[in-house]
Amino acid sequence: MRRPRHAEPPPVFRPGGRQRLILDVDTGIDDSLALLYAAGRPDVDLVAVTTCAGNVGVDQVVHNTLGVLELAGAPHVEVARGAAGPIARRLETTPETHGPTGTGHAVLEPSGTVSDRTAIEVLVDEARRTPGEITLVTAGPLTNLAAAVLAEPDLPLLLRDVFVMGGTFSQAGNVHPRVEWNIHVDPEAARTVLHQWSAAGKRGAVPITMMGLDVTETSVIRAEDLLAVAHAAGLPAAAGTDVEVMTTALGSPVLDFVRDSLRFYFEFHELHDGFYGAHVHDPFVVGAAVDPTLIASLSTVVDVELGGQWTTGETIADWRGHFDKPVNAYVATTGDGPEFIRRLRSVLADLVREGTS
Repeated sequence: MRRPRHAEPPPVFRPGGRQRLILDVDTGIDDSLALLYAAGRPDVDLVAVTTCAGNVGVDQVVHNTLGVLELAGAPHVEVARGAAGPIARRLETTPETHGPTGTGHAVLEPSGTVSDRTAIEVLVDEARRTPGEITLVTAGPLTNLAAAVLAEPDLPLLLRDVFVMGGTFSQAGNVHPRVEWNIHVDPEAARTVLHQWSAAGKRGAVPITMMGLDVTETSVIRAEDLLAVAHAAGLPAAAGTDVEVMTTALGSPVLDFVRDSLRFYFEFHELHDGFYGAHVHDPFVVGAAVDPTLIASLSTVVDVELGGQWTTGETIADWRGHFDKPVNAYVATTGDGPEFIRRLRSVLADLVREGTS
């Protein structure tokens, strides 16, 4: 009988402290919250943000990313344009989930400009410049990371950690029965990344931490959370029904942007999932990258299915050692979504106070 891989000890994460992060985003609604969370954490040095097409086209992603960083008081953070589409497929976007511009009902008018460097150059250059220091968090398709690791095969050894919002391992998918959106958009890129990390595992690369829908859907934000943020920041926001809270100005550019963008997400979830609120996948992954005690993980080999009518993009975790490869992933099995939401509320309140002081 094959030895179950999950009999191995769980991963040991490195000590905390101020962390240097790069976020790779396809800035829609929850990516926006991820950017606000990273920019608002005093223990995070946001080195750069790389962008790729996903929720919307890449030019709109760049526009949104610049706008959110300006709202967060971080216009200095470098924003680099990346992949305009998947490796081998036609780009699919999600206007029904994130709105036509990716930020729901919210409107952004940034004044900043995109970097002269490409996303691939940023990922490779920064990893080479400070080996072992940067944690990369991917919140969209893995197209940029696939290109970067092919350009620099040592990338898995140069990065401190990689946290991926992608896949599903024990719960239903949000595209097909067992397929999650980010992997669905560019499954070839996801497979490339995972295979490259397996190859680098022989040389001591730290496995990728994959946070699938099983874990990220435990982080649910509701209208009451935004009201709590407003009160914590000293804003005179009035209580009301959930819909009233989400359609009334809260008195802060940051919080009103969050409200307007999330309102679209709430309406989507109310229509399709039966609750007025939203799973905030991407910021939870940033939260776990900053503090991995928010999740529990098991080590294994993960691969991506490419050939099925309903399973293309499915993330396959090899729990019993069928794949003869080095471990390439820590798969998050549980997560404390409610605790993360408490932390997100605190960071948003700090950003609101800074913006009104």
